[in-house]
Amino acid sequence: MRRLLALFVLAALAPRITPAQESSRTATALPASAALAPAAPDPRAPLFVSVAWLAQHLRDPDLVLLHVGDAAEYPAAHLPRARLASVGDVSVGDRNGPGLAIEMPSPDSLRARLAALGISDRSRIVVYYARDMVYPSTRILLTLAYAGLGDRASLLDGGMGAWIAGGQATTGEVPEAKPGTLAPLRIRNFVVDAADVQAMIGTPGVSVVDARDTAFYGGSRRGGSAQAPHRAGHIPGARNVSWSALVDDALRIRPSAAMADAFAAAGVGAKDVVIGYCHTGQQATAMLLAARALGHPILLYDGSFQDWSARTALPVEVTAPAKKPEPATATEGVESGFGFHALNRYLSFAISSRAPLSSCTPK
Repeated sequence: MRRLLALFVLAALAPRITPAQESSRTATALPASAALAPAAPDPRAPLFVSVAWLAQHLRDPDLVLLHVGDAAEYPAAHLPRARLASVGDVSVGDRNGPGLAIEMPSPDSLRARLAALGISDRSRIVVYYARDMVYPSTRILLTLAYAGLGDRASLLDGGMGAWIAGGQATTGEVPEAKPGTLAPLRIRNFVVDAADVQAMIGTPGVSVVDARDTAFYGGSRRGGSAQAPHRAGHIPGARNVSWSALVDDALRIRPSAAMADAFAAAGVGAKDVVIGYCHTGQQATAMLLAARALGHPILLYDGSFQDWSARTALPVEVTAPAKKPEPATATEGVESGFGFHALNRYLSFAISSRAPLSSCTPK
């Protein structure tokens, strides 16, 4: 009876999800064995492509190139044939209320969204970031894996910056927005919810990993916004590997040894299943991409700390020095997609705005 009452309380405290969101959320528990497995024999190879590879395949008829960046800057300069894409194009979210900011769409909705980006059954997809839009790009890449297209989707190492540095040309010519043709998706579900995470905390061979900045993980700073602050701290037992473990200061993909050092230093076992979370479900995808490149099976807690924090019956752990945490502001602890070099100083794609993710500007 107590267990039933506890489940009722947790459900009542969960963020509201509206039917209009077309969310993929289900009540089915997802075990660690459902984790997205790495490719064999080289888990890194299919995840990233080089500038040289892309230059060689740029005219391939089945290539779909997705530019993730500021919508205002895209018309002036982007890679030839690239279509503008944002996290908002391939996700649903409650941007004006208490619901989750980002979730996977339902299979039918996601199929339509991907086709609208020009993706077809035979497409070879390359995602790249303009400026520092790393984790919005990795969110899109893992969404493609969720859609069952992961074996045909890669991230351009170094993004648009590496393309230009390599002497390759950009263009101002915007390609015609031709829709693709996709068969019903074969969803590869590796998304978990709060109940799944709670059930797997402390399980041997499973590491829950927080991809937020150390200050948010430790609890000296709060995430969220001034209107909807998150609680201070992290999920009990979670490790901390920042999303920036994926890339260096030049936004190039780090060598595998450097990635492995970051996970080992956090106490993640070399063969652990990694459950990733962050503020709202973007930064975690960069960390999970690094984990997958190292051979870890991965699971994504899509609601992330926004969801966990809102479920006030669930515990949080604070490991920062004892002091009153800095309150959240409208420009801290959010994931607008801007700011490798200004990680915590943005306005989110905000609870008060319906602007697409790519249109948000740093403050």
